[in-house]
Amino acid sequence: MTMLGEQRSIGRRAILSQIRKVGPLPRIELSEQTGISRATVTTITAELLDHGLIEEIPVEPKSKDLKRGRPKVDLKIRGDIFHVAGIKLANKSISIGICDFEGNLVSEYWSALPQTIYDEGELLATLTAELENATRATNLTLADLSAVGLGLAGIVDVVEGVVRWSPSLTTRNVKLRDALSQRLGKPVFIDNDANLVAKAEQYFGRGKNVSDFIVVTIENGVGMGIVLNNQLYRGTRGCGAEFGHTKVHLDGALCRCGQRGCLEAYVADYALLRELAVGTDMVGSADPAEDMAALIEAAKAGDKTANSVLDRAARMFAMGLANLVNIFDPKLIILSGERMQLDFLFADDVLASIRDIVVQVDAPPPEIIVHKWGDMMWATGAAAYAIEGLGELTLRELADNVA
Repeated sequence: MTMLGEQRSIGRRAILSQIRKVGPLPRIELSEQTGISRATVTTITAELLDHGLIEEIPVEPKSKDLKRGRPKVDLKIRGDIFHVAGIKLANKSISIGICDFEGNLVSEYWSALPQTIYDEGELLATLTAELENATRATNLTLADLSAVGLGLAGIVDVVEGVVRWSPSLTTRNVKLRDALSQRLGKPVFIDNDANLVAKAEQYFGRGKNVSDFIVVTIENGVGMGIVLNNQLYRGTRGCGAEFGHTKVHLDGALCRCGQRGCLEAYVADYALLRELAVGTDMVGSADPAEDMAALIEAAKAGDKTANSVLDRAARMFAMGLANLVNIFDPKLIILSGERMQLDFLFADDVLASIRDIVVQVDAPPPEIIVHKWGDMMWATGAAAYAIEGLGELTLRELADNVA
């Protein structure tokens, strides 16, 4: 590609991204906000219009006197050109959100799963079957989807499309992206699920228009997504944001990743129930969710053992958040998820204690907020990720056609 062609490709990405972020907006404002000349904006938006990625919408004049001359139009993303699916694979359930190219949620689907750990073949079959169910419920078919985004717990190499490790898989280093893409016959984009929560917050939530923020998620494990300068940070190996596997205790409690002393090994469900099982008969049902509910109720009723378990988890969590503040000094930390029973981690006194253990400077500490979305948040983040990837693939095709 020539230098001019490369510059034009960069311009297309910048313009499409700005329309998605701010639109609808007129060409003149698009030029001002991107720093791209009006002539180039006109040329590029004509290409995007011809390719169907954006569309013009009429703008009602503010005054009757302005109705003379050429009608004014704004530019927006054309939603109906593509449909994508975002999948969140959880411990015992799957959530699927189907969105149009503009990011509007077209339908929601949720289903319980019969197992928590799969070999590669079982997982591919399960994902395909659940996608078929989700599209059928929306009067679509798999063929109507242009791309799929998938979020799952674990360490994911997004460049290679390889799941290095996940509690949902029986083996390591699974080339899940390419295997699923081949099975579905369409582009697939996979990432760690906490990264996709950060993507959802960036697109639709409390991180919108915030250049630097951190999302901490708590489900069966502890995850983190980092956005720096409006970009998701993953690290060189795809494991640059494994907050749950930062060490808080040398040779400490055993984590499900196989190492000891991880934060997750002190605050995740399995860790709390394991702690409670020592010297008590409070744990023992076949459903961990029931045991967690019993633990919370026992603590509220004043049980000393239950309160001791939750108190230690809260202190460990506060220490972990303080470490994040000391390392990144972000503008905003979002505690995100639907785990209502873990409110003890978000208690005012826990969050207040963080201020006592961070580096003290003559400036207010980062804002910490709680955003309790449901499971569909994870799926819409996966859909947003697929929209980004699909947009990039389409812009490459456009560049090849124009060159």
